[in-house]
Amino acid sequence: MNFDIELVGKIGSMALVNREYNDINYNVISRISRELLPGYVWVTSGAVEIGRLDYLQRNGRELSGGEGDNKTDYAAQGQSILMQTYRQYIDSRFSVRQILVEHYHFNDAEKSSHLRETILRCPSQNAIPIINYNDAVSSEENVKMELSALKSKLANVHECLDNDETAAQLACLLKARRLLILTSVDGIYENIDDPATLVAEISGSDTAELLANIDRYASGCRGASRRGANGARAKLEYIKAPAQNGTEVIIANAKYRIKDILSGAAPRTVVKVR
Repeated sequence: MNFDIELVGKIGSMALVNREYNDINYNVISRISRELLPGYVWVTSGAVEIGRLDYLQRNGRELSGGEGDNKTDYAAQGQSILMQTYRQYIDSRFSVRQILVEHYHFNDAEKSSHLRETILRCPSQNAIPIINYNDAVSSEENVKMELSALKSKLANVHECLDNDETAAQLACLLKARRLLILTSVDGIYENIDDPATLVAEISGSDTAELLANIDRYASGCRGASRRGANGARAKLEYIKAPAQNGTEVIIANAKYRIKDILSGAAPRTVVKVR
């Protein structure tokens, strides 16, 4: 496969938040930001949770509206903070471009093409795209109706309500050499309660064997880090598509440097055809 982009990376909300201080984990985001380079595409969660924490700090209480409205309002508040923080730490030689996506960017050929070309222009323009789902304008009920309508017309619909799926679909769209998913654990475990069971590699001699082995490990996964998260099982399901395309997928802990993860100097799970 000829690859058009070097890396699509994704970090989850919980890796970006310091629970002890109820604030952004500046150690994590500053370290990651300094490692981002043109040719990297970065998918970031965190707008909703960071917006919630910012509102709480400023007002001494959380919003009291409905869950959907609160998510919208927190996302709108947190998105600017998230981008400001990335911009603060990314090398000043590089431009930073915010790209907000929704499900239809991955289910409409014209929109997908426009998104692809927009992102692929970034490396030659010395720019790093920071991508997030556009929660601030996405009504949950409307999204459900739109997805239902799409499913009546299309055999395969990408919901992309989870940024793990968004990152996986971007890796496919952009023909990424590598897909890096950063989380709060070191990778995929045979037994999440036993750190010694970290799976260093999920592989196969061909695509069929690789997919079968992904399913085998997915069957042993359980739980998620927070409400709304889909956990390791969903990650393994989402990464099937890019893995089939020849993209090397790496799942690792956000506490390690990207450089160390990619080189194998840090613990990780690699998913690929041998």
